[in-house]
Amino acid sequence: MQENSTSLSIKDWADDDKPREKLISKGKTALSDAELIAILIGSGSRNESAVELSKRILASVNNNINELGKLSVKKLMQFKGIGEAKAVSITAALEIGRRRRGEDAHKITKITNSKSVFELLQPKMGDLPHEEFWVVFLNNSNKVLHCSQQSKGSITGTLVDVRLIMKEALEFSAVAIILAHNHPSGTLNPSMADKQITQKIKNAAEGLDIKVLDHLIITQSEYFSFADENIL
Repeated sequence: MQENSTSLSIKDWADDDKPREKLISKGKTALSDAELIAILIGSGSRNESAVELSKRILASVNNNINELGKLSVKKLMQFKGIGEAKAVSITAALEIGRRRRGEDAHKITKITNSKSVFELLQPKMGDLPHEEFWVVFLNNSNKVLHCSQQSKGSITGTLVDVRLIMKEALEFSAVAIILAHNHPSGTLNPSMADKQITQKIKNAAEGLDIKVLDHLIITQSEYFSFADENIL
């Protein structure tokens, strides 16, 4: 993973090009992803600046910050120039970012469209390496009463107990529910099993006068809505 460079150390750069000084003088939004990570790393090596090292790490995940957040400390330490302390700093910073998205999701109290469901649940399941099935329970004003994980599965699937979903819906006096699960593979296409479990839950809910408003397939940055595609 090493890449030779004859670039000067960051210390030798013009002040406007140094990540820390640039953040102070121009603000955090002026920095690239590589420059922000370089601040976390602190220093590079004799042959590579912290920014160049950061660019190399980002290139390994196609410059995708979300993918970078999935790398373990041990995986990060495989990059020449990244020791345990630097790997831990990167991991901790990205975890803070993930938790911040989760805090924003807590502010969503009413479902207005499929995007609001995505924003509510993506921080909970979007980055997971395995499938999880969640249900959002709503009152008659589409306000969120509760949302919970119903099952946790493997990389390729998960099992759902329809009876437990109905039991929880009755406990919260929900009049509507929204189903959601993630696809770690990144594909947004619903499988036959996805369609079958949707119909099975919908049939059970109808007997209790509970509406199934939607079923979302969630990935890292996108979603598929059964309702939006008129296949609910």
